[in-house]
Amino acid sequence: MIEIVRGEHDTGPPKNTQHLENLKHDVLASIVVFLVAVPLSLGVAFAAGAPLLSGLISAVVGGLVASVFGGSPLQVSGPSAALTVVLADTIATHGWPVTCAITVAAGLLQILFGLTRAARAALAVSPAIVHGLLAGIGVTLVLGQLHVVLGGSAQGSALANVLALPGQIATHHDQAVLVGVVTLAVLLAWPRLPKAVRRVPAPLAAITLATGMSVASGMTLPRVSLPAGLPALHVVPRLPDGGWAGFALAALTIALIAGLESLLSAVSVDKLRGGPRTDLDRELIGQGAANVAAGALGGFPVTGVIVRSMTNYEAGARTRAAAILHCAWILAACLLLTGMLRLIPLAALAALLVYVGTKLVNVTGLKEVRRHGDLPVYIVTLAGAVAVNLLTGVAVGVLLALAMMLRRMIFSGIHVEADGERHRVVIEGALTFLSVPRLTRVLAEVPPHAEVTLELLVDYLDHAAFDCLRGWQQAHAGPVTVDEIGHPWFERGRSGEPTVRRSVAARVVPRWLAPWSEWQAEHVVLPAQRTASSLLCRGASEFQRRTAPLLRDTWSGLAHGQRPHTLFITCGDARIVPNLITTSGPGDLFTVRNIGNLVPPPDGTDSSVGAAIEYAVGVLGVAEIVVCGHSGCGAMKALLGEAPDGLDQLGSWLRHGEGTLRRRRREAPLLLGGERPAAEADQLALQNVVQQLETLRGYPVVAAALERGALRLTGMYFDVGAAQVSLLDGAARGFVPAGALEH
Repeated sequence: MIEIVRGEHDTGPPKNTQHLENLKHDVLASIVVFLVAVPLSLGVAFAAGAPLLSGLISAVVGGLVASVFGGSPLQVSGPSAALTVVLADTIATHGWPVTCAITVAAGLLQILFGLTRAARAALAVSPAIVHGLLAGIGVTLVLGQLHVVLGGSAQGSALANVLALPGQIATHHDQAVLVGVVTLAVLLAWPRLPKAVRRVPAPLAAITLATGMSVASGMTLPRVSLPAGLPALHVVPRLPDGGWAGFALAALTIALIAGLESLLSAVSVDKLRGGPRTDLDRELIGQGAANVAAGALGGFPVTGVIVRSMTNYEAGARTRAAAILHCAWILAACLLLTGMLRLIPLAALAALLVYVGTKLVNVTGLKEVRRHGDLPVYIVTLAGAVAVNLLTGVAVGVLLALAMMLRRMIFSGIHVEADGERHRVVIEGALTFLSVPRLTRVLAEVPPHAEVTLELLVDYLDHAAFDCLRGWQQAHAGPVTVDEIGHPWFERGRSGEPTVRRSVAARVVPRWLAPWSEWQAEHVVLPAQRTASSLLCRGASEFQRRTAPLLRDTWSGLAHGQRPHTLFITCGDARIVPNLITTSGPGDLFTVRNIGNLVPPPDGTDSSVGAAIEYAVGVLGVAEIVVCGHSGCGAMKALLGEAPDGLDQLGSWLRHGEGTLRRRRREAPLLLGGERPAAEADQLALQNVVQQLETLRGYPVVAAALERGALRLTGMYFDVGAAQVSLLDGAARGFVPAGALEH
């Protein structure tokens, strides 16, 4: 059925309205990206020693193909500063025509990687390597282009640039220095200007002002060289006469670096825009097709450029039309504004690249890498990229990252704790053959006849490590007790049924949550030692060694006072652990436990519970009181006539449960999860919770807090056999599973 909104035949807004709205945003965004892309494309080509026209060809042809066939709708592709260093070396080695062929080959490799669905593998590269690689590119770029800004020319390597820089600084400086300084000053000052001014992209403003100054003052210095009008595309890729190994290596290097930057840029844009994720394999295929097209027409290799892509997104782009249109504006500039582009001083482009290079050294990314412990990988990648080449830097970074990963995965914390004549050997982590030498060295430190506990907290134990431990246990002259926490790796190996894969290891409840009596009884050697006292002492020792170090800061903050949020009244039954079933910790619950979780009336007949209530509400200011009953409660059975004989004190206490019995006679049964409990005692336990809440309301301090809205009363019930916590729901006339109620 169609709802008539504005007219008899009006079924909704015109179909083209959304498309027109998107197009409006895309056109505006494309203009902003175009203004950023032109100076950067020229600057990147200049830095690499390529024909300046190649940068614009790549921006138009490569950007258009990548936008149409790529997987990221908001990604903007073009010449990237990340490729300048490797391209400069490639051009110097092979020449420009062969470099165009290398670009085509790199594009074909990227298409192959995309077709084989290898794109996601790039995401496995450590962020430390990515940041180190970009920083290496930035440092190399800055070192080379500083010479141009200072009126000289870049040297053949980063080391040569460093060595020549002092002399370059000391020599006579000409007009190029002034142009470069003005360009850098504008770029640095632009973010601090009013927002209305900053609507013009900083690169465009800097290049425009520097160019205008140089023209107005009549400076004679090197400028952009472009042919007038539509250029003749006579540059055809040429295969090399020899040196195919170098050709293949250069193609692979460009394919990997360009592909990695494109994929990381697409992922970064995805994180901002939300919605469907980019098809990374399609994106890689699109980038490969763009490089094939750009190289075939004498262009520069392209990548998805993070700066342009972010600019595109922030400018309001909605579809891939924005990236396509920005290529059209660049083409129009090449045809109509060639004369203006030829006025740009090369020193201004060099200064722009110095600024871009410093931005590639991401200080925020470096801090993040350092926090994650991957600073060595970052430093090695950066050093390799600057001192040798980018591929070497990446390769060394990957090798170091793999070595550090392997060390972290196989590293075992092994140490010996001495307590008089007794020694405890603690082993944590994954214990494999790689740890055996260190394990042997540590075990050799244990005195020959000492009594030893071998405490294993391992998440994997291979054959070599098991043999080492087993052999040492048998050879040690003193008694050796193996205490395993978690999956029984050692015990399974000793029984002849070893666990060989971590994935099939049984999930074991940590023993500080499991029934203590079970694991304590298993690990106390002599039956005569299995007393309540010895079990508690062992538990206290376990707490002191394992739990106390983890919670010491928590207890330190509670040393001078408590601020619990809840008064928890429950039964003294040993099966009820308040902090466990409420996932709370030290300082959270002010707990009162008694037989049957009873609340005596506020008439002074029993001042113990009353004092606790007054202190919790009146002094500590708790926001909630919980009365928690449970299944199988002995007090409820006693109220029903099953009390043991001869327990006078118990009988005296249970008189506070008479109100519960009266309530049972006059009220309808309460439901638990929509059903009546099978046992009469469990039905009574539900009524008992409600009755004790009613009794609480009779305490003046509770009534006053309820009236102020400062206190809430909650009924809770714990089914021991089902390990199910339920909460009282008045609307449901009973108790419902925790989580079903919205608080």
